[in-house]
Amino acid sequence: MERRTVGAAALEVGAIGLGCMPMSWAYTASRQYGEESLRAVHTALDAGVSLLDTADMYGPFTNELLLGRVLKERRADAFVSTKVGLLVGEQHIVANGRPSYVKRACDASLRRLQTDVIDLYQLHRADPEVPVEETWGAMAELVTAGKVRSLGLCAVGARAGRRPGARLHDATIRQLERVQQVFPVSAVEAELSVWSPEALDALLPWCAARGVGFLAAMPLGNGFLTGTLTPGSGFEPDDVRARHPRFTAEMMAANQPIVAGLRRIAARHGATPAQVALAWVLTRGRDVVPVPGTKRATWAAENAGAVDVRLGAEDLREIAELPSGVGSWE
Repeated sequence: MERRTVGAAALEVGAIGLGCMPMSWAYTASRQYGEESLRAVHTALDAGVSLLDTADMYGPFTNELLLGRVLKERRADAFVSTKVGLLVGEQHIVANGRPSYVKRACDASLRRLQTDVIDLYQLHRADPEVPVEETWGAMAELVTAGKVRSLGLCAVGARAGRRPGARLHDATIRQLERVQQVFPVSAVEAELSVWSPEALDALLPWCAARGVGFLAAMPLGNGFLTGTLTPGSGFEPDDVRARHPRFTAEMMAANQPIVAGLRRIAARHGATPAQVALAWVLTRGRDVVPVPGTKRATWAAENAGAVDVRLGAEDLREIAELPSGVGSWE
């Protein structure tokens, strides 16, 4: 698979990543998909995917434990990205950026992942009670200690428990500029997709100008851009999409023209709508790596195949003319 370089640490990864969150968080109960999720990770690695994106809060903790089973056998094939800074309570998600906690959390992640070093350690959200420079300084000490190779931020302008949005990118940039004075930022992870392109306005240009890698989260619009979801699609009670305004039957119907446009382009390339959506993200810059999430081996293989879809000028023009996603995430 084509390789791309992630930021200041100049670490190479496959051009497509694997988001592991759906294996144990946000969509359906992980106990139903444990073995299938393991197959998905192995399938992705076999296809040349190397960036495995997880977080300690996914589960919580079970996502890292699952990946640890793979890494025990295939650490050399993987680029491990995990996150710190969010705690899952019974009713709320809260931020914790205290330096002492960050260091304990890193050690715990290393144990669960069954590795002695994390390739990219990301601050999941900034703690409003702790200056972000203090949190970042503790993370930098982990690099000095050899426990972490590089540092990143995951839409830190957002508040804990709230989905990042375009209006929060300015806050993210302000925090990026603050921490950049303490230790180099290697990567930023934020939403970027055909129906949520807001990062193109300021956040992605900020990264490109400074040699910071960009990990495109949710490049398939939480599954909508795959074309497999239709208006009225039912979701399990523990699936976050059941509560997202964009996934009501009315909003899904309103957004169907986006999927229809991707289908037309996919037909010309002998590809799928999901592959076209990922190929579009790949055209946003050489330092951009889409990180589609899945828990199924079939979709992991399909997503990896997006590197072979070469979009031309006509394709990109058609995508640019597609309507923006209707409805708010909030």
